[in-house]
Amino acid sequence: MFCAALGWAEPVLAGPVDSLRQALSHRPSDGQDVAAASVGRYVSEDGDVFTLDRTGSKALLKFDAGFEVWALTPQQAPRGDTIYKNDLGEPVLRATRLGGLTIFTDHRPDGEAAALVGVGNPLKLAIMGPQALFERLAQAAIRTSHAVHRGISFEGEATPVSSALMADAALVASEALIRMSKRSDGHRFVDRIQRVRFVEGRKAAAELSSEGVLLITLAPPQGQAGRPSSDRIQRQFVQPVFNPN
Repeated sequence: MFCAALGWAEPVLAGPVDSLRQALSHRPSDGQDVAAASVGRYVSEDGDVFTLDRTGSKALLKFDAGFEVWALTPQQAPRGDTIYKNDLGEPVLRATRLGGLTIFTDHRPDGEAAALVGVGNPLKLAIMGPQALFERLAQAAIRTSHAVHRGISFEGEATPVSSALMADAALVASEALIRMSKRSDGHRFVDRIQRVRFVEGRKAAAELSSEGVLLITLAPPQGQAGRPSSDRIQRQFVQPVFNPN
């Protein structure tokens, strides 16, 4: 699972949750409808705690152990279930019509049950001013450069509408490059990159120019779904295995 010192902190549960049974004992008792929770805090059988925000057209998922928010597309499945897929088209969650939830991860590719343990905070992008954006780009550049042992700059010209998404995308791109640099089939790609540049467009995308510029296209109206995930960036160049947390 991803862990990072940068990014926005989310509140955590009071005390460790070691099992699904213990999580169920924390289930809210105020009469709220578990199946209808729009923003919920969940824990899996293996103890992974995450927030699921289903208030928008795309569901948003964030694990406590990581900083990245994953935008998931809902798709109808048999028996009235809903499958939530990432931007690679891979299933990440399955929700039954009765409110049951199954999450699919690297260590449990066949899925594991998850239980609602409380109401969560919406996974919204934080408001970002020019100075804060500059600092976030600098953080991403320093973090990436340190990991690959050479300088890689992060740059982009943001508008008030795109600044928060650009800041978020900078950390996501940094994570993708760092993870690729640790792979035998990925460091050769990272070695070609001199700069990471963010631009606005109609659809999220990533491409590498012949001049060594990794160009990340952002679609601000789509929120976190308007930038490629770290897995999508990797898959486009080195075929990584999905690992959302």
